[in-house]
Order: sequence, then C-alpha cells, then structure tokens
Amino acid sequence: MTETTLERTTAGAPARRGGSARLAGWGLLVLATLVAAQVYGFLESPPDRDMGHLQKIMYVHVPAAWSAFIAFFVVFGASIAYLWTGKAKHDLVAASAAEVGALLTALTLALGSIWGRPTWGVWWTWDPRLTSTAVLLVVFAGYLALRAFTEDFDRRARWSAVVGILGFLNVPVVYLSVRWWRTIHQVQSSPSTVDSAFAWGLRVNAIAFLLLTIYFVRERYRAASMEHELAAIEEERALGGGAGV
Repeated sequence: MTETTLERTTAGAPARRGGSARLAGWGLLVLATLVAAQVYGFLESPPDRDMGHLQKIMYVHVPAAWSAFIAFFVVFGASIAYLWTGKAKHDLVAASAAEVGALLTALTLALGSIWGRPTWGVWWTWDPRLTSTAVLLVVFAGYLALRAFTEDFDRRARWSAVVGILGFLNVPVVYLSVRWWRTIHQVQSSPSTVDSAFAWGLRVNAIAFLLLTIYFVRERYRAASMEHELAAIEEERALGGGAGV
C-alpha cells in the first residue's frame, strides 16, 4: 500500500467512528419514535365500524407509501443533479434513496394485499392503483439491478440517472390513479380525509416513517460513500499509483 493510500484510509477514521456513534444514537431514537407512534395509533384510535382493528394497517401502509414517494423524489432530484454536475455524491444519494424507496414500496404492496384480502376478498387485483404501484416497484428494482450489473462508474451513474428520472414520472400516476380511473381502491387517505379519531395516529406515524426514511437514506449513503472511496483506492493500487510500502 502506498503512503498516500495509507494516509487517506486512516486520516478520517476517528471522525467516521464518531459519525457512526451519532448515527447509531439517531437510529435508536428513530426506532423508539416509530414504536411509540405505532402504539399511540393502535391504542388511541377506536376500531373502524366496518373493518375493526384491521383498519390500523393504515398506520403503516399509508406512511410507507408517502415515504416511498419522498424517497423517489430524492432520486429524481439527485439524478438531475448528477447529470448536471457529474459529481459522484449525487449519484450515491440517488442510489441510496432508490433502495429505501423500493423497500418501502414493497412494504406498501405487501400490507395492501394483507388489507385487501378480507376487505375485497382477494390478495391481488389488477386495479389501477395496485398495478401502477407494482410497475413503480419493478422500475426501481430494474434501477438497482442496472447498478449491480454495470461496473463502470460513469456509465452506471448516467444510465441510472436516466432510469431514476423516468421512473419518478410514474409517482404522480400512482398518486392520481384513484382519481383518473374507476377503481376499487379508496381515494388517497390523509389527516384531512379520515375521521378525526384516526387523524392524529396517521400524523404521528407519517412523521415517524419520514424520520425512518431519512435515517435509512443517510446510513445507506454513508456506506455507499465508503464503498466508492474504497473502490477508488483499489483502482489506484491496481494502476500502480505510487511506490509500495
């Protein structure tokens, strides 16, 4: 290993350890907030007249969908920023947000199926809302697969940015699908559209999921930055950049 490489890998170690400790602390705080929000939503709201306690899936299903939309908006903005500036940090932010958004979308679909089975009588139906959400998940699963199978960083970042921008265009379609087409899915839920008995539970869980999304994106970005730096160091070593120690 060259002296320059050794200095680069060790100089930031104390700061990274301090940053890891802070992020771990934030992680515990976010987890506690999420648990408290779920307990509050479940205990403070009465059973729904028609669905009973099953309705309380809303406290995860709806905030997960909202947070996924936010994550994909971050992908959209960071992808544009990468194409504009060519800076690696924007690509890494987009990739990190895409992973979190895809995870939340999968959670949204899974919970929607669990909710739909006793409500609609089926696990799945080709409803416009469900179908457009499934397409959104497939697009961003493809985004992540593209990144996994493209080794050249610049090519991967450019192609991913294009897919990320185009993929985000489906988010308004998902959101507005229940208004544009006849659908068995109800119109979007929000604190202003649900009964006041459920509104605060939805609000606090939306905040908790937003904090969780921010935390996950930050953690994934931190890991991706370290992976990118390590890859650059390995490339420098492979090219023989400097005298061996």
